[in-house]
Formats: sequence, C-alpha cells, structure tokens
Amino acid sequence: MDGAMQPAIELKHKLSQSRPVLGALLTNQVSLELIEVAINAGLDYVILDTEHNFHNGPLLADACRLGRMARFPILIRPQRIDTESVGHAIDLGPCGLLLPTVESAAQLDGVRDGIYLPPRGKRRPGGPSNRWLTDFTRESFKTQVEDHFIILPQIESRQGVERAQEIAEHEITTALAVGPFDLSMQLGTGGEIGQPKHREVLRQICKVARAAGKEPWMIGDGEQLIGDGYKFLSIAEPTLLLEATLKNMVRDIHLASRDAAN
Repeated sequence: MDGAMQPAIELKHKLSQSRPVLGALLTNQVSLELIEVAINAGLDYVILDTEHNFHNGPLLADACRLGRMARFPILIRPQRIDTESVGHAIDLGPCGLLLPTVESAAQLDGVRDGIYLPPRGKRRPGGPSNRWLTDFTRESFKTQVEDHFIILPQIESRQGVERAQEIAEHEITTALAVGPFDLSMQLGTGGEIGQPKHREVLRQICKVARAAGKEPWMIGDGEQLIGDGYKFLSIAEPTLLLEATLKNMVRDIHLASRDAAN
C-alpha cells in the first residue's frame, strides 16, 4: 500500500516469527550516518532517545524521513508521555514510540488520545508524519498510520510491575518493554541488574507479557538476553559500544607491544 506505514508492518511481522529482532537505542548521538550504519549492519530498527538527551527536532524528523524512505523502522522515546507530548513526538514521523515509566493503563489511555484522531482520540495531525499518508481522510489516518503504530510501554517502577498485566493487555501495547537499570534502582538492587530479586521480577514481567500475547522487549547484552529467552532486543547504544571497542583495541595493542618487546 503506497504511503502506508510499511516499516511498522514489517517489524510487527518479524515479532511474530522465531528469529531475534535486534535494534539499537541512540541516546548520546543521533545522526543520519548512524541510521545508515544501523541499516547496513543488519539491525531491524533503532530508537531515537529524547528522554535523556535534547536532540533537535529537524534532525529527528530527518532521521524518521530516512527510515520512511528506506523502509527501516525508526521509533522515538519521548521525554514525557502526556497526550500533547505524544502528539508532538508522532508529528516528527516515527513509526512507533518507546514510552518511559508507564505505571498504569490509564496513562496509556492518554497516549491513545495522542495517537488517534477524533472521535477515537484527541490528536491534531501535522508535520512530517503526514508523509505516511496517501491522502488526509480520517479513514486513511486510521488504516495507514494508527492501526500500525508501534507502542512499547516501559516498566521501570514498582507501580509498573504491580500493574504490568493491565499495561500489557492495553489495546495500544505492541510489546511490553522493561527499563532494567531504573527498575533495579526502584527494587533496591542499586543498578546491579543481575541480582536474583531483579531477575525474578523480570521473569514475572515476561510471563505477564506472553500471557497477553505481547513479546517482552529488553535492552542489554544480546547473547545473554537470548539465553534468557528474549527475542525482541536493543543490543547497543552506539557511543558506549564504540568506547568499549576502543578500550579493548587499546588494551590489545599495548599487550602486543609488551610481548614484542620481550
């Protein structure tokens, strides 16, 4: 369908398959070149993180535009999840949102109002997101954008854990996401996400997600997460990956130099 949100459709299809679905969270740096690198590396999607960094709007819109033209899924993590903030994030043209710190189905009702046009919601459409459409009828907004939009609510607090079932079962939830570091702080494990208490809560969230027919999403070490039974993953923040890789290269070169001198 010309103009339809094809990247979102294809990403949802991948989630219904058995193979891992791999992406990256772009927090510290966003650039069109990084999007191109992600595509060439074989990733399935990227998320532009505006919760923890203030990337400028035109750059985010251009990144979403590149994803739209390349049929590559670009999602955004907004700073806030109120109806107005969600509408502004959608205006930039992503095919989905990673929602920080969702604690109830009522919050998702507000997100729904930011996604859907009246009478189903309160969104006032505009911006680059209109490029997803072939025309601007209410039916086109529904069938070409709203019906395919991806929503990943993040469980990052005790309240979110307690209400994980209602969050997972909400009509707009595509997959149930976890913010493992923030959740560990809430649980009192101090950022040590491998603690038994933390891992048990993660198992509970996964069980709730799958019972609702929603795939759990997690960020972290890809091989470990695959071993833990996840298949919808964010496996890297590119600048942190670059730093770790450079550290290893520097270490290995110094070791080689020391060996050569002996």
